[in-house]
Amino acid sequence: MKAPDASLAGTCTLGDIEVHRLGFGAMRIVGDGVWGPPRDREEALRTLRRLPELGVNFIDTADSYGPEFSETLICEALHPYDGLLVATKGGLVRHGPDRWAPLGRPEYLRHSVLMSLRRLRVDRIDLWQLHRIDPKVPRDEQFDAIAQMQQEGLIRHVGLSEAAIEDISAARQHFDVVSVQNLYNLVSRQHEEVVDFCAAQGIAFIPWFPLAAGELAAPGAFLDELARRLGATPAQVALAWVLKSSPCMLPIPGTGRRKHLEENVAAAALRLSDADFSELGRLGRYVWETSAAAA
Repeated sequence: MKAPDASLAGTCTLGDIEVHRLGFGAMRIVGDGVWGPPRDREEALRTLRRLPELGVNFIDTADSYGPEFSETLICEALHPYDGLLVATKGGLVRHGPDRWAPLGRPEYLRHSVLMSLRRLRVDRIDLWQLHRIDPKVPRDEQFDAIAQMQQEGLIRHVGLSEAAIEDISAARQHFDVVSVQNLYNLVSRQHEEVVDFCAAQGIAFIPWFPLAAGELAAPGAFLDELARRLGATPAQVALAWVLKSSPCMLPIPGTGRRKHLEENVAAAALRLSDADFSELGRLGRYVWETSAAAA
């Protein structure tokens, strides 16, 4: 495979900003359970500083990662972000390791944006995404608060996370939605209709957890054998499948280590044949449907 270069994945646009179609998710540069500082702070900083060298110019984070540590580390490593789009999210609060709760009251969303601006040391967030729509707060109140912050110039572009098509359509009555960040990978296919909707509407789809392959990566399984044939890892093949699945895809694999980062970015050069892509898709859908039926 070629030297790692995210530009080989092509480009996509977020509003009026063009980025390479393989980004970086900054959830895993913090402590276990996405809580507290990283175990190896210097390695996390070195990993972040490696991103522009590898052609990665889109970084996705959130105020709840740490909480706060991810944004702070990104600022320390990369400010003033020349040539980079740093997107962040708000709307979740943390009650401990691996514990998350939505909080969408307008005053809290404003607080989240203002504090992210401070930690990232910017005057405007180029892409701010609502981490979750809070079911306890009227949806339009949350969208109105975001639209107001955009009108004030605190936010340039707006996205949603874990949103259905109906949510996206409702949000578009208040502001342009330039990105949707939902769970999606080879074996998690519940949002395929959202992917198709985003592609048709010119909205970037940011799949989180894009490397997952489940039992397809087991020794001797089709994905494992295909990876061996291509001289790649199963995770790289799974990521290449996600990239090929739709032109609106902007996957954000994350890690706190440079070696793993370089392995992920190398997937941008991996090209699957149509036959291998179709077979992987068929097997992945079978795994997903079987799992869903068992649940």
